Amino acid sequence: FKEWAQAGRTNDTEIWMQLNHPGKQSPKSLTKQPVSPSGVAMKGSIAKGFNQSRALHEVEIKAIVQQFITSAVLAQEAGFTGVQIHAAHGYLVNQFLSPIENKRTDKYGGSIQNRMRLLVEIYEGIRNELGKSFNIGLKLNSADFKVGGFSKEDFIEVAKKLNELKIDLIEISGGNYEDPKMAGSDKETAPYFISYATLLKKEVSTPIVVTGGFRSVVSMEDAITQNNTDFIGMARPFVVNPNIVNNIYINTFSDIKLPRLTTGIKVMDKALGPVLANSYYCQQMKRIGNNKSIIIKTNAWLPLIFSFSKHGKTALTRLRE
Repeated sequence: FKEWAQAGRTNDTEIWMQLNHPGKQSPKSLTKQPVSPSGVAMKGSIAKGFNQSRALHEVEIKAIVQQFITSAVLAQEAGFTGVQIHAAHGYLVNQFLSPIENKRTDKYGGSIQNRMRLLVEIYEGIRNELGKSFNIGLKLNSADFKVGGFSKEDFIEVAKKLNELKIDLIEISGGNYEDPKMAGSDKETAPYFISYATLLKKEVSTPIVVTGGFRSVVSMEDAITQNNTDFIGMARPFVVNPNIVNNIYINTFSDIKLPRLTTGIKVMDKALGPVLANSYYCQQMKRIGNNKSIIIKTNAWLPLIFSFSKHGKTALTRLRE
């Protein structure tokens, strides 16, 4: 981790460690019995890839808060310049925020003020331990896109509370394993969550990042110049072109097209789309880490075999984004 942090600080850049607990979204290949706020089962076609979770006891919640704090301390000691609390994509903190995942009747359930208690305790614990000068960010769902789930109104309330507590950065995303909006689709040509960023900038003074769907310089420049966001977040484009920022800086980049993976079987492609993409990008990141060039390809069979080798039969379900 020290080597990673040192490499990330090259040219005085920032490198923040993302801190996360998957909650019930931990695949069978990793966890025999996941934990969650209330033991609500996974739904839909992906459910078979996950074991039934159990509800956390309050003493366990306190222990998890401390684990987040300890992880932040270790990140600072390793040389990372900040941390980001992951409260999106259906993971544990997001599960506590969602009224259809959190059915608790204690101080961690019910009102949005109670449902955000875990997040607030994690943030305040890290801040108290590491001080005002250490960077702390938040990755927050704009919505779960599920009836009765974490809503736009909840999103605004949580963001306003963390703004009040002086968090340093809020990144906007959305969705979960059951409805992976964060993965986008081939039909989408615009940034996925820009409208939520625009809305939130009217409510908070904390700098905003919006991630997902940025594929062209024009879309990035428009988002910034129109004051819809303060920062641009990207992921998969950096895998396809790790030098994308330098290319933009010297005006040799206009847009990027990401490879569309296919097995050649439409039914399989539709069912396993996120798995195929995730496996491909994991393979390419491993190549980059080994100082090898990436391989642009659309044949999905090798990525599928790679995923199967890591997770067994549970690879045939949507994995993490």
